[in-house]
Amino acid sequence: MKEKPIHSELTFQLMIESTPNAIVLINKEGKIAYVNKPSEQLFGYDRTELIGQLIEILIPPRFHQNHPRFRDMFFSSPSVRSMGAGRDLYALRKDGSEFPVEIGLNPLVTTEGTLVLASIIDITERKKAEERFKLVVESAPNAMILVNQDGIITLVNAQTERLFGFQKKELIGNRLEMLIPNRFKEKHPDHRESYFQAPSTRPMGAGRELFGLRKDKKEVQIEIGLNPITTDEGQMVLASIIDITERKVQESIRAKVKEMENRNQELEQFAYIASHDLQEPLRTISNFITVIKEDCMDQLDSEALGYLNTIGRATDRMVILVKALLEYSRLGVGRQVAEVDCEQLVATVVSDLNNLIKETGTQIEIGSLPIVKGYDVELRQLFQNLITNAIKFRKKNQLAQVRVMCKVTESAYEFSIVDNGIGISKKNFDRVFYIFQRLNPANTYEGHGIGLAYCKKIVELHNGRIWIESEERQGTTFNFTIPKITHD
Repeated sequence: MKEKPIHSELTFQLMIESTPNAIVLINKEGKIAYVNKPSEQLFGYDRTELIGQLIEILIPPRFHQNHPRFRDMFFSSPSVRSMGAGRDLYALRKDGSEFPVEIGLNPLVTTEGTLVLASIIDITERKKAEERFKLVVESAPNAMILVNQDGIITLVNAQTERLFGFQKKELIGNRLEMLIPNRFKEKHPDHRESYFQAPSTRPMGAGRELFGLRKDKKEVQIEIGLNPITTDEGQMVLASIIDITERKVQESIRAKVKEMENRNQELEQFAYIASHDLQEPLRTISNFITVIKEDCMDQLDSEALGYLNTIGRATDRMVILVKALLEYSRLGVGRQVAEVDCEQLVATVVSDLNNLIKETGTQIEIGSLPIVKGYDVELRQLFQNLITNAIKFRKKNQLAQVRVMCKVTESAYEFSIVDNGIGISKKNFDRVFYIFQRLNPANTYEGHGIGLAYCKKIVELHNGRIWIESEERQGTTFNFTIPKITHD
């Protein structure tokens, strides 16, 4: 005896009508056989207007040409599946407006042949939410990458293209490991799986240095923030990526600067203590020389007296050097940055050197000089040392000529002290700035090899640089810069 169908046609209609989604039943010719109440509400038609019409009445005209072919393909191999996988689907209302949809297809075998039951969902709000999400991601200042649980990239923004050098089409659909250096690729899937087991908003790789791999195979140091995102396609993670290469460079520079500052402080402290400790025995030596000369003069022959005089001169020189070392270590200490009128300052220096200038017949020309921000006492010493140096190392039987000038650049004031003196060999350009270094015999030119070392340190206190242009017997130009910014 043949079994009766479990559900009658009336029961089937009741089930379709109670479904919250729009349901459209279509035959093999593409004609609508049945629609439910939600379909009327969704498309704006009465069901009597739809039954017997081709399904294309609910499809935008631009898709009409290809739709019959897709329908025939489904009927040739019917199965339960979604329609248009990987494509955006749109439906058409009675008023001519379009809206995005998702469609599920179910074949039904009836006495009248195979029909297809189309379940239609309006996804307008979801699409709007997706677009808003994409706009947020696209406008983010950081690189943003959306990755599914299999490690496949599903979305990237323009910042990602800029950071890694890939185009979006080269990234989407590929595995995230393409952006990870080889030495980290093996362990990364395990880290990803661990994250998806307990997803949370947090930084990635806490306590570890992270690196990304650009298209040109160069590595970039990065920071990554992880945010779990629940989608219709399952759990995903949105990675926010920041290039911290420049920050790391700056951190390294700051660390080195701090280390140098600490060393300088130690050296200054050492120089200060050492110079003080040295002064006491020098005073003792000098005092005993005086006592010996006063109390034992009649017992000293000319040779012994010569020895005492040599010791005295050496002691006096040592006192000068110790004092210079102490002053060198104190340069810039406790000073405050102030506005310094260099034109007025140099005029004062020239006035102080008036006797030397007259004695040597030196001609000094002072150009237009700016007002700078710096340490006034040190800048005065800088100009005094360089002008005195230019006068002292003049050629014999030739009057010294000294010019003080300044050229303004975009970021600094570039000063020049030009002379017509004996010049400096190129091999000694760096050596002259070392403390206690002398290029000429003491009996030829007086000095202790300190002045130019002072100049270098003073310029560097102002975050500037100093350099020489010279040829032997052709004069010398000392150039130095003072930046246009406040010095710390």
